[in-house]
Amino acid sequence: MSIAEIEVLTARDVPLGGPRAMTVRRTLPQRARTLIGAWCFADHYGPDDVAESGGMDVAPHPHIGLQTVSWLFSGEIEHRDSLGSHAYVRPGELNLMTGGYGISHTEVSTPRTTVLHGVQLWVALPEEHRNAARDFQHYAPGTVRVDGADIRVFLGSLAGSSSPVRTFTPLLGAELLVDPGATVTLPVDPGFEHGLLVDAGEIRTAGTLLRPAELGYLPTGSGTLTLTNESDAPARAVLLGGTPFEEEIVMWWNFIGRSHEDIAEAREEWEKASDRFGEVEGYPGDRLPAPALPNARIAPRKNPARR
Repeated sequence: MSIAEIEVLTARDVPLGGPRAMTVRRTLPQRARTLIGAWCFADHYGPDDVAESGGMDVAPHPHIGLQTVSWLFSGEIEHRDSLGSHAYVRPGELNLMTGGYGISHTEVSTPRTTVLHGVQLWVALPEEHRNAARDFQHYAPGTVRVDGADIRVFLGSLAGSSSPVRTFTPLLGAELLVDPGATVTLPVDPGFEHGLLVDAGEIRTAGTLLRPAELGYLPTGSGTLTLTNESDAPARAVLLGGTPFEEEIVMWWNFIGRSHEDIAEAREEWEKASDRFGEVEGYPGDRLPAPALPNARIAPRKNPARR
């Protein structure tokens, strides 16, 4: 893989969660790239001292057409949804929620949390499954040791480890913790495109150095991925992958559809509290109102043409 084939996506700061918003670093989507495989959204936050930041407090809000993937490095988040799920997001444990036709949920950091640090990711559902029923899955992967790196595979397969969690397109999601100065070469699916989101340290791959909060995009075609930690402390990254998602999607607020009309309909049903999204029990506050739709039609998004 030549140096020219890696694309470095930088993050922008975005407030998350309404009036008590915390700040997150968002690398997907952006103008240069909408998707990596079916991964369509990547927020990276922390390490935040919750005594200063206030932590996470996201009131009931809706989703359509996607799966949410929660993964923490430190802290604890309480999850409630309209399926009736009540679970905790803890470091090294995956929480995956499917909100196809419609679901609502809350996310609140717990009083036990002193430092909140992790990623919140979305996966776009393909047309065939974009109205899938509500679902919630929890999985705590084991750690695999490979060439100076500890690997936890929470979706898909890597380094001989496979996740049992169901997805609707071929996907990979893994946390990599690379020893200082170590180089690790991993066999990967050449039919996948990949994104490496660096959390800590500096990692060189495909001839390019990626720094914290940067997301390196690598196209399909390579059967191996080589990572070198060039820092003097452990480097941590989240590796995302999947087959190219060829469908155009319309993204707005918490919704993924295929047309402006899909989004407008979902917004109207949320505002009138229809049964489509259900109710979240146990949150001590009001739900988030939907923002106003833009005056113009919401345009579909797709990735730039592959080179």
